Amino acid sequence: MDAPVDPRRSWTLPAPGDLPRVAEPEPLVTRVLAPNPSPMTLDGTNTYVVGAPGSGQAVLVDPGPDDAAHLAAVQEVLAARDAEVVGVLVTHHHGDHAEAALPWAARFGVQVAAGSGDVAGPDGRVLADGDAVVLAGTRLDVVATPGHTRDHLAFRTESGSVLVGDHVLGRGTSVLAHPEGDVLAYLDSLRRVHRLGPSALYCGHGPELTEDVGAVLEFYAAHRAHREWQLLDALRPGARTVEQLVAHVYAEVPRAVWPAAEQSTRATLAKLSATGQVVRGAGDSWRLA
Repeated sequence: MDAPVDPRRSWTLPAPGDLPRVAEPEPLVTRVLAPNPSPMTLDGTNTYVVGAPGSGQAVLVDPGPDDAAHLAAVQEVLAARDAEVVGVLVTHHHGDHAEAALPWAARFGVQVAAGSGDVAGPDGRVLADGDAVVLAGTRLDVVATPGHTRDHLAFRTESGSVLVGDHVLGRGTSVLAHPEGDVLAYLDSLRRVHRLGPSALYCGHGPELTEDVGAVLEFYAAHRAHREWQLLDALRPGARTVEQLVAHVYAEVPRAVWPAAEQSTRATLAKLSATGQVVRGAGDSWRLA
């Protein structure tokens, strides 16, 4: 099986490290980049300020790290929009998205809404698929997108764009970390987002995706299928350990991301085991069923 081609290769997107600190992809949404770049967070975490222009209000989606400089940048955007915060939404519980949720909500005197009670806090709102958040002169529809994490949510705006958290990245592909990462759930969530027919994807990391977003979602599904094929092909000669599989499948990927690749490999093996294609062997090895 040939590796699928990422359609974003032909797009004009900011190079790694060049993502603007602040951007307004549409009047309803402003993105503010947090200063926490890393191999896993790309340029950093994207915090979104969402609200109808002229409403005087805004919702913060994924406030990110509890960082004073990031808070100051968000407050500058709020001042430019002449808006006060009326709510904090979180796509999932990972600290690079959720750390600032409760402290910032307390600072602004608002409620946190998220997919788990641990993130929403004792006074927050736990969201489920099909819910709606009506604040700041607009409506955000809640779409459950488990797979990256169990509590992962996406938020669809009235314009048709979708804030997808870590379900889709602006660059590269999402990590599904075993044991929480669930490939079967993730693939189903990809289909769910695709059926929405999004006009744009606003990602938790990396640039906004505003061209053929359907093609990106199809690439993500094809990428997961290709990884499965690579693992099955690597196991044809006989059993291999997870470490050996990672070294084989990710040979051309920088070793710095191999620990994350190992977690994705374990999640994919769990999916292949659930579908009866592989079985665990001795120790940390796997073989074809």
